[in-house]
Amino acid sequence: MVTAIELEEALLPSDEDVRWYAEHGWYLSKKLFTDHEVDTLVEASEAFYAGARSRHLPHRPPTLAYWEPSAGQVQRHNDYVHYESDPIAAILRKPILAAVAARLAEADEIRLFQSTLIYKPPVAAEPTNLVPWHFDRHYWQTCTSDRMLTAFIPFHDCDESMGTITMVDGSHLWREVGADDSTTRHFAHRDPAQLEQLLHDNARHNGQRVRKIPMIIPKGHVSFHHCRTYHGSGPNRSDRPRRAISLHLQDGDNQYRRRVLNDGSLVRYNHDHLVRRDAGGDPDYSDPEFCPVLWRTSMK
Repeated sequence: MVTAIELEEALLPSDEDVRWYAEHGWYLSKKLFTDHEVDTLVEASEAFYAGARSRHLPHRPPTLAYWEPSAGQVQRHNDYVHYESDPIAAILRKPILAAVAARLAEADEIRLFQSTLIYKPPVAAEPTNLVPWHFDRHYWQTCTSDRMLTAFIPFHDCDESMGTITMVDGSHLWREVGADDSTTRHFAHRDPAQLEQLLHDNARHNGQRVRKIPMIIPKGHVSFHHCRTYHGSGPNRSDRPRRAISLHLQDGDNQYRRRVLNDGSLVRYNHDHLVRRDAGGDPDYSDPEFCPVLWRTSMK
């Protein structure tokens, strides 16, 4: 008889999968969540949109993404959903999810870094539904690690008609050109045409072509991508909302580092306004309240 442990181990990436991720910068998992767990995420997200909170952030950082009903039928982003909603956090903490991330990142520990609840309305012409090309490492310049990664968790089957997340294959290996202080700004505050041009400039500099891979994600499966993998998404042309969580993950070695812009100002991530301070007075990205450990090798 197959044991529960053996069943979970079968869900982990194989050695070949880990090599694939290292070469391509993305990975589509096996089914990590049951249909019931995914349906619970839908219910909990609807409760969240209706105002249910397990707790509130002590204050709102200046660049917090936080949709409220007054914003209307735009694409919704709500950061720190793992902190404000215990029903959602309980599912995001499922050990197999972080165990997969640990295999891909070749890390002994995985901590949660950030989470964003996303709702893309079924309005094909809605401009906020378009997510321009970017990679997450640009926004994490206060982090020391280059092994961070993101798990994209849809609450249903997700395909191109819904504006699924789309990867630029192998782009995490590119040497970057054209980066300046503006890359620290979120894509929502930048010109999409400029970001498109930056993508093609980087491909050309590396002697590569832009190979766009839409992630076709069955319910319960998860798409992972490296922190330097270019990605984006198109319009939702379906008749139902695209619901998902973007779960950003850090390896256990990640720490805060000072990043100074050309004008002398410091780059600040939202965590820097919320997490506890370490012995040197810097933000502590291992603060268990906001960045809990999800997996350690010793937890096996």
